[in-house]
Amino acid sequence: MRLRSAGWALLLCVAAVPMAGAAAAEDAPSVRLYRYVDNRGVTVLDTQGVPPEYISKGYQVLNPQGRVIQTVPPAPSADEIKQRQAQQAQAQTDHDLLQRYSSLADLDREKARRLAEFDTQVGLANNNLLVLKQQQDFLQGQAADIERNGQPVPPTLVQQIDDVRRQQADVSQQIDELRQSKQGLAAQYDQQRARLQTLLGQ
Repeated sequence: MRLRSAGWALLLCVAAVPMAGAAAAEDAPSVRLYRYVDNRGVTVLDTQGVPPEYISKGYQVLNPQGRVIQTVPPAPSADEIKQRQAQQAQAQTDHDLLQRYSSLADLDREKARRLAEFDTQVGLANNNLLVLKQQQDFLQGQAADIERNGQPVPPTLVQQIDDVRRQQADVSQQIDELRQSKQGLAAQYDQQRARLQTLLGQ
């Protein structure tokens, strides 16, 4: 009976060994392999991770069976970042354009209204220019009469004539700026119309 009992004890000890080994394997963390390409173009498998200088080039993580479980793509280049930003900006512009105009007719109406506002401002500026021209003619006529009488033109009158001339120059510059702004706005609407036509499929 003792031998039999000892045999059973020995058998239990032997059976417990693989069970303990299995438990230890379950508790042990799974080994991962990191696959990357170094500066020489050689593919490297490393259990310690990817060196910092290679992370931006992208890498893969493999399980112990060699199956890829994660792929980290390369970091985008400066040109790719600019291109991505340009695409995002264009997408936002397209979204705003579609939100603002439901049809080409809507855009055409707004364009006509905005350009008409510039025409109104130019018309008012031309009227001011005409009034200033009349003032200049009147003041210069006074100065001419004084000179014909053999008298010097008063400094105040000379100053008034100079002021009117400067005002005319300012108004003329304002008219030029308004016309340039109108042309720029018209070109902007033309570009928007072409893009809207593409987005609407017309």
